[in-house]
Amino acid sequence: MPIVLFLIVDAISTNLNDTCYSAAIHELVNRHSVQRLSSLTQSAISLSSILSPALGVGLYSFVGFTGFIGLEIIATIAAFGVMLTMHFHYQPRNQQIAPQSHHDQLKSFRLGITYMQSRTMIKLTILLSVILNFFYTAVTIGTPYILKAQLHTSNGPVGVLETGSAIGMLLGSLMLSIFPTGNQKRLFWKLMMPVLVIDIQIGLLGLLFSTSQSAANYAIIGSLIMGILALALVILNITFQVYLQQTVPTQLLGRVVATMTTVNSSIMPIGTLLFTIIFQNTHHGGLVLIVNSLLLIGYTLLLLKPLHQAIRTDQSSSI
Repeated sequence: MPIVLFLIVDAISTNLNDTCYSAAIHELVNRHSVQRLSSLTQSAISLSSILSPALGVGLYSFVGFTGFIGLEIIATIAAFGVMLTMHFHYQPRNQQIAPQSHHDQLKSFRLGITYMQSRTMIKLTILLSVILNFFYTAVTIGTPYILKAQLHTSNGPVGVLETGSAIGMLLGSLMLSIFPTGNQKRLFWKLMMPVLVIDIQIGLLGLLFSTSQSAANYAIIGSLIMGILALALVILNITFQVYLQQTVPTQLLGRVVATMTTVNSSIMPIGTLLFTIIFQNTHHGGLVLIVNSLLLIGYTLLLLKPLHQAIRTDQSSSI
């Protein structure tokens, strides 16, 4: 029970922190540096994902679990200290803001929902991301299960695939930080090409698991597939985050980000439950990934035309 309570509080705190940070990015840097900051932030996360397993094993053997708790407290305090040194450039407001009542907060929430409904581009992107997150849970929970329970490999290939994914995230983040594309030209292809790459890579991963019987192939080819998949995922996420930062009004940005995060997060437990049942009741996990890939490609193709029209309308109205 204490572990469950801790995880609940930790998840709530993390979501609040992530939402507030996303809403405050363009109060930390100017419009042209939003993508670079997002890319460097993701680079730091990816780099820590690569280094943390080896570092964690060494520290755990040295300080033990109790020591890890102390290190976590120290790291959190250090992060809080860094945050206190940040300088936020708040945008001036024309009117004095009074404390919001419960009625005012509900009204603000409805205002955010109304705004999102008025932006067809955002609505379609939410529909795409919800389905993508739903099917992507098959990769996150299915890959280790297929390798260990169905293909009877050791933990080695699983670790190599995770490392490949972290390297892909790092490369994608560094690429966007070095070659910023903060302008909204060809936004449609900047969003749809990574989605199609993700769809195809899921199918290739399933094909690998269905046809190969070599642990070396699982590790080498699988890590390459996971790296490309993660790279495309990072490009997609950062591109859309920058788009939101540059087009959504400051007073609505936090509500929009929080709503989208809630919708995307709520679908993942459903996907986890469903695919857990599917993988436990089939001996062909690779085939499940192939079917998911085909369904995602079909769904993506259905959204191509309406999303293209929505982006053109959105951009023409913002000119």
